[in-house]
Amino acid sequence: MTDDPGDAAGEDDSAADGDLSLDRFHEALEAEERPIATASEVARRLGTTQSAARDALAALVDRGDVDRLDVESDPVVFYPTDWGRLATRERVVAFPNRREIVVDRPTQFTRARLSQFAHLVDTTGTEPGTRGYLYRIRQEDVWAAPFDDADALIASLRSVLPRRYDHLEEWVRDQWRRAHRFRLYTHEDDYVVLAAASESLMGNVADQHLDDDHLRAPISETEAWVNEDAVAEVKRALYDAGYPVEDDRGLDVGDPVDIDLTTDLRPYQEAWVETFLERRSGVYVGPPGSGKTVAAIATIAAVGGETLILVPSRELADQWREELLEHSTVDPADIGLYHGGQKEIRPITIATYQTAGMDRHRSLFDSRKWGLICFDEAHHITAPVFSRSAELQAKHRLGLSATPVRETGSEEEIYTLIGQPIGADWDELFEAGFVQEPEVEIRYVPWRDELAQNEYASADGRERRRLAAENPAKIEEIRYLLAAHRDKKALVFIEFLDQGEAIADALGVPFISGETPHRERAELFRRFRESGGRGDDEREELGSDGDDIDTLVVSRVGDEGIDLPNAEVAVVASGLGGSRRQGSQRAGRTMRPAGSALVYVLATRGSGEEEFAQRQMRHLARKGIRVRETNVAE
Repeated sequence: MTDDPGDAAGEDDSAADGDLSLDRFHEALEAEERPIATASEVARRLGTTQSAARDALAALVDRGDVDRLDVESDPVVFYPTDWGRLATRERVVAFPNRREIVVDRPTQFTRARLSQFAHLVDTTGTEPGTRGYLYRIRQEDVWAAPFDDADALIASLRSVLPRRYDHLEEWVRDQWRRAHRFRLYTHEDDYVVLAAASESLMGNVADQHLDDDHLRAPISETEAWVNEDAVAEVKRALYDAGYPVEDDRGLDVGDPVDIDLTTDLRPYQEAWVETFLERRSGVYVGPPGSGKTVAAIATIAAVGGETLILVPSRELADQWREELLEHSTVDPADIGLYHGGQKEIRPITIATYQTAGMDRHRSLFDSRKWGLICFDEAHHITAPVFSRSAELQAKHRLGLSATPVRETGSEEEIYTLIGQPIGADWDELFEAGFVQEPEVEIRYVPWRDELAQNEYASADGRERRRLAAENPAKIEEIRYLLAAHRDKKALVFIEFLDQGEAIADALGVPFISGETPHRERAELFRRFRESGGRGDDEREELGSDGDDIDTLVVSRVGDEGIDLPNAEVAVVASGLGGSRRQGSQRAGRTMRPAGSALVYVLATRGSGEEEFAQRQMRHLARKGIRVRETNVAE
């Protein structure tokens, strides 16, 4: 069959006698790859006359199934009155030229198939079973597809699409071939070899995109001896050239680690681990609360080799040690912490990115034969000081991230330095009850302080942004929200330290920032985790005395990696911190397996902060999270 959508519609007399069904009209729209169509376009797609199509469309308009729009300088266009009425069954619409697939009410089978070779871009709707899904087939999705050959991948593609699209299939096959043209393997004499599928690939691709110090010497027309210190650069350069490298190096797994998992895995976690063991590299992608750390511990147990865990902060290093002891049989003596004043190398070593990237510690890390390196909060790996740690190219490389996205668009670096994404659909986790879906509300707060408003009006640039963030009326709004949820534990996120101190003083609660000493910070987080609710009496001193802390004001140190499993309310007082990733992280602090989850985003009405909040929350809305808006009264 051809890729011409017109062929798919075929010849049809249904419009000739005025009996045009709504489904047939949808097929015409699908062929046009537009949500609206003129009578002549419908006629062409259905193989009838323009007059017959116009009469048939008029009948649909009379029945209320289709609306018409008279555009002054253009022909009349027709579109469905209510797309929702058609969504009583799964409907798959393909746009092959854009390599996009739209699915209304997809079955679990369809979603499972699509997740094998396509990327979920967007969702619409708020209730389970009514959502529409937009998928895009990217080259990296084809490269990472879990199939033995291109025919199996094409068969899976055909199983969900309404018809065959030759041009799309040809593109998929070409991308599959690209993903299997270069391979790294370990020679029997224990050095690394880069093998190309043909002489032209080695000569025209590898030689042009690799630096002189990447390869030591040619072995044959299709193979070259690789400088082991440049393995990461070789993989990244060829990936950028459109040729991902298969990494089949037979590296040692280091000393064995005696560890078994003691926690039962959820089905999707088991799938993550199985996929990782097949690929030997990858990034577990899922919302906070989905159990990425437990899945990583299961992976450590399955690999069974010496393991290095890299984290962005000392708090997260301590937390990892607690998680290992809680969910596995590992001997505490086999866990080493390598940061700050502690420098312990053990069968399982937990280090910060900062420490691992320092020159004076590199030789120690380089000398180990790591069987597995785990990069927690993997989006840090592209920062210059952290990326040096990715040169520790262990046989197994595992990343963990809720949102492996950077505003620079450099997430591809994560996948070249660590591996391809492995993860669950956020909507699927919400609907299955594994993760509580938060409700997000943007609250537009007016200026109530005339002096502050005038100061904002006369400022510009970053100063104006700071003044909008520190709108004094936000403190009153935070009081109101905490009182409305007096039985829930709350986090208040801020971006500017002066604002954090002002809010903490007004509420009488602790403020945690990067300036808070590590020991004090860890103790405050512990007391928050172990606290009950604020209760009806709502204690006057929430954090000054006693053991319970039910409210914390937190700067960016709380954005990631801090386990606050029973935070039920988050109030974002200063926008969303400047990135989509931070928006997901802060909302994610309330994503948990049980209980309600509420996120309030405060934005000063009429300021640039208002648009900023909307833009950042759109990222969460695309994942199916409900977002609503409220104007706070003057």
